[in-house]
Amino acid sequence: MEERPYRSASGAPIALRCRQHSASCRELVVRCPRLQLRSLSAVTSAVWLAAYALFVLSENSMVLSAAIFITLIGLIIYLHFVKIDQESLLVIGSLGIQVTSSYASGKESTTFIEMGQVKDVVINEAIHMQKVVYYLCILLQDPGDPQGVSEVVPLFQSSKPRLDCLIEVYKSCQEILEQRKTALQSS
Repeated sequence: MEERPYRSASGAPIALRCRQHSASCRELVVRCPRLQLRSLSAVTSAVWLAAYALFVLSENSMVLSAAIFITLIGLIIYLHFVKIDQESLLVIGSLGIQVTSSYASGKESTTFIEMGQVKDVVINEAIHMQKVVYYLCILLQDPGDPQGVSEVVPLFQSSKPRLDCLIEVYKSCQEILEQRKTALQSS
C-alpha cells in the first residue's frame, strides 16, 4: 500500500493510495484535505460577530439565537452532505466496480456497477471557465447496442484530481479490464 501526493484541479493537495488485493482486484483511494479548524472557526466567528452587531442595533435577542441555530444546522448539513474526505474506487475484475464517497460526518455513499455493464474506463476532458478539466469516467454499455454507450459515470467528482493522478488510476483500471478481456476470450 503506497500513498503518493498529488494536486487537485484547484491546486489543493490530495493523496492517492493504491492497494492491490489480488491480481484482478485493486482499490484506489483519493483523499481530500480535511476540514481545517482555522477556517471553520473564522466563518463561525464572522457569522456570530455579524449577528451580535445586528443584536446591538435591533436589541432583539432572537437574532443571536437564530445565528447560532443557523450556523449549527449549516455545519451539520455541510459535514453530512457536502464535505467529502475521500473517494474510493474498488475494481474487481470478475464482479464489477464499486465507487464509494466518504463524507466528513462518517456517512458513506456507495454505488456498484456490474462488470458486464462496463464498456470501458476513460479519461475525458471538458472545458470549464476557459480551462480544460480532465476527469475519469466509466462508460456503460448500451444493452440494445453492443457498440453503443448508454451512460457515462464520472468518478472523483469531489476531489477533482489533475491529469497525472488520473493517469495512474486509469492504468490500474485498464490492467484489470485487459485481464478480464483476455480471460473471456480464452474461455
